[in-house]
Amino acid sequence: MNEPVDAKTLSADRAAALVARAAENRPLPQGGIILAATPLGNPLDASVRLIDALASADIVAAEDTRRTRALADALGVEISGRIFSNFDHNEAERAEFFVEQAEQGRRVLVVTDAGMPSVSDPGFPLVVAARRAGVPVTCLPGPSAVPTALALSGLGVGHFAFLGFAPRKDGARRSFFGSFSDAPYAVCFFESPHRLAKTLQVAAEELGDHRQAAVCRELTKTFEEVRVGGLRELAEWAEDGVKGEICVVVDAADEQAEPDVESLVGLVEQKVAEGERLKSAAGDVAQAKGVSKRELYEAVLRGREKN
Repeated sequence: MNEPVDAKTLSADRAAALVARAAENRPLPQGGIILAATPLGNPLDASVRLIDALASADIVAAEDTRRTRALADALGVEISGRIFSNFDHNEAERAEFFVEQAEQGRRVLVVTDAGMPSVSDPGFPLVVAARRAGVPVTCLPGPSAVPTALALSGLGVGHFAFLGFAPRKDGARRSFFGSFSDAPYAVCFFESPHRLAKTLQVAAEELGDHRQAAVCRELTKTFEEVRVGGLRELAEWAEDGVKGEICVVVDAADEQAEPDVESLVGLVEQKVAEGERLKSAAGDVAQAKGVSKRELYEAVLRGREKN
């Protein structure tokens, strides 16, 4: 009778076999740019192909070299190639260097701190430079905060738009939300924890207090949390302070509901700030959104009296 196989031994053997298969089928053996998704927080989300690429790439272009080395350590991988920093403030000038290295037959692995390079992370200038030079570019797919948040939100995300980071300035932020106030699709965007409460407050003013949304933070990590509710409710919750990396999903507009005139006040004031007369601005917004010009004009005056 055979002795039972130790689960840890079996897992280690299978993992080694998978890595060996990845090594036999490495992309771009003659050199090129390899974009690779990295875990959002849990190292165990790393793909087998990423593990092999970290160990075998000639050059690793990392958003933060320390975090990339820490990830490699967590995965039991020794980075044998040269590792270079490649972040927001130096990626444009580094792009040509990496392209030259790829042209010489070297495999350049591009990784960011979490998720997919070039999706609101460094990597885009390098892809553009590589395409221009005719250098091969490929991708090792994997974790991404956007589909993870969409899946966990519980909202109708059959159609959605990803809009990167929300603007920091108030006027731009109001225009940002106003641009999809009546959109028939969900919207996903990133936000920093210290700006989240204000951003949700503006969202509630522009889209309506009860527009459903989900705040997803620390995805795949120990303190992962998904908070779902109306925008006003979420804004009040966020005022107590929120930590971690944030991804927000806002539900599509209710096609049956007429826009709340109060939620359009910000759009009118933005037009006024840009030099348009109040009555003209109220008329333009009212016509575009299908509401009463008089009611919207009066709502703007009420808002000014409160302030």
